[in-house]
Amino acid sequence: MASEGLWTVQDVSVYLRVPPETLYRWRKVKYGPPAARVGRHLRYEPEAVRAWVREQAAA
Repeated sequence: MASEGLWTVQDVSVYLRVPPETLYRWRKVKYGPPAARVGRHLRYEPEAVRAWVREQAAA
């Protein structure tokens, strides 16, 4: 996993222990951690992913 900067789909997949396809499916249904398009690629802010996980745990 990238130690700094933005995370890739693969990084988030490893962190959340879900397949990359799940992240793409979640994005289509407007679920999951927020992601930004950088060119053709999705990128995630690590702290936003962690915050999303905390929100899920609190719900």
